Amino acid sequence: MIKVEGLTKRYARTVAVDNISFEVEKGQIVGFLGPNGAGKTTTMRVLTCFLPPTSGTANVAGYDVLENPMEVKKRIGYLPETPPLYPEMEVDEYLRFTGRLKGISSGDISKKVDEVVGRCALGDVRTKLIAKLSKGYRQRVGLAQAIIHNPDVLILDEPTSGLDPKQIIEIRELLKHLSGDHTIILSTHILSEVEQSCQRVIIISQGKLVAIDSVANLTNRLRGSEAVALEVESANGSPNPSDVQGRLEQVSGVSRVVLKDSKDGKLAFEVESLQGRIIRADLARTVVNSGWNLSELRAVGLSLEDIFLELTSTEKKKAAPADAAAPQGGKQ
Repeated sequence: MIKVEGLTKRYARTVAVDNISFEVEKGQIVGFLGPNGAGKTTTMRVLTCFLPPTSGTANVAGYDVLENPMEVKKRIGYLPETPPLYPEMEVDEYLRFTGRLKGISSGDISKKVDEVVGRCALGDVRTKLIAKLSKGYRQRVGLAQAIIHNPDVLILDEPTSGLDPKQIIEIRELLKHLSGDHTIILSTHILSEVEQSCQRVIIISQGKLVAIDSVANLTNRLRGSEAVALEVESANGSPNPSDVQGRLEQVSGVSRVVLKDSKDGKLAFEVESLQGRIIRADLARTVVNSGWNLSELRAVGLSLEDIFLELTSTEKKKAAPADAAAPQGGKQ
């Protein structure tokens, strides 16, 4: 549905997007992440035909963004970080206006407006001026205009910005319902939002693509070892923390044991394995054979925040030698 190959965008001497390539399949929700200034918004503007690429190609819904920009625009819904609203219009009036701009016929426009008003929970404000709406409601109106023409591809830049927790859950559910029939690229700085909504993530840093994969696969790639949360208790009082830690450290394949908590007769540890070793079964066997009760044993994955920081900081380190070699005091 979306295919990007060697995409580069330069502004004078600044390279905003540097030779990135990726594909997004039909029906997927993909999180698009990167630090401020990484090139996310520039990439989105190229995909939506607001900016031409300097080099490389971008194909959306079967059409090239340079050769067939009008066909691409017919098949996408775009919500920029600041929704494109007319504050002097009422919500209904604005949605009718944007629907007609997007080619919806006069006979269908009322039905389409009713659909998106219901989907985006705008029924209570549909006759109000946009200027009088809260930021959360304005965000919903922006999303409604993006989906009113039932596009193949949705490109959303910070779609939950300014929403309260209940509204965020509603928008998250809406996006899940839209996936399958629609391909969605979602840019956000709320990493938990990506973990809960997206099947895959694309991470860019300093204009370069640093990762594209599922969160689970990225965890395995970065860690390369198993991390386990383990809780131990004893029927005859609290076990000695040093004894338990010593026993766990003797398990084959264990590289590190850290006591995380000790309360109510229970000891909580985090145990890491050596590269490529699976240790859960041996840990459970050791605890039981030692006469302790095993209250909890579960794998601990890296959070998306850990993955994001690891990948983007690695990219900065790679760029550091070139920066350090730049001449001092002159033009760069």
